[in-house]
Amino acid sequence: MRKALVVGNWKMNGTGSSIDLLMQGLIAQLASCSSGIVVCPPNVYLDQVRGHIEQTTISMGGQNIDWHDNGAFTGEVSAEMLADLGCDFVLVGHSERRTLFGETSEDVAMKCEASLSKGIIPILCVGETQAQRQNGETQDVITSQLVPVFDKLDSDAMAKVVIAYEPVWAIGTGRTASPQQADDVHAFIRQTLAEKDLNTANNIQILYGGSVNASNAVELFGMQNIDGALVGGASLDAASFLAICQAAVLV
Repeated sequence: MRKALVVGNWKMNGTGSSIDLLMQGLIAQLASCSSGIVVCPPNVYLDQVRGHIEQTTISMGGQNIDWHDNGAFTGEVSAEMLADLGCDFVLVGHSERRTLFGETSEDVAMKCEASLSKGIIPILCVGETQAQRQNGETQDVITSQLVPVFDKLDSDAMAKVVIAYEPVWAIGTGRTASPQQADDVHAFIRQTLAEKDLNTANNIQILYGGSVNASNAVELFGMQNIDGALVGGASLDAASFLAICQAAVLV
């Protein structure tokens, strides 16, 4: 049985003091959650967050990596650096990286390979825009984002990846895919994975991301193919994020 996983992507938000308060709030109520919990702070606060979670069940992830091991890549962070700071996960291919920074699916595949080589689990983000959905292109877009990763990783490596379906039109907009819409895409992702390896398809965690909140989490998590959430804005508030984590336990 797949275990629920809830990941908080803080994006470019937070200060030292606000992060202390957020982590204190999460840890104070952590016993009420049995789902897996990951927080992804900005890189400059990774070590600070590590100090908070060392004696807890919370895991930490980076928001992005460079696929190179080292070198003249000013401003970039390698998988080895994230591992050295205690990261177990890293987001790769987030729609904001794809749209704002021009990352291609081939770039994302190399990031997946690099993170796995250092023992870090990539959270592979895929999803379509509103125009692509309206044009009936959702499955084609998802396939085009998955195939370069399939080509780069063998079945054993792919089984270690977490996938996050995040419809671009629902991120930070307050709009959420209906539970059925989300589950349909999750089912398609599993079907696509099954063509590579059936065991991986049945066991891989696929998260939903896109304006997830305490009000819609229970219904989303109740769908057959949704194993948790990639949470943006709501992860910056301890009570809201914990409510989502608790919802994952209820289903």
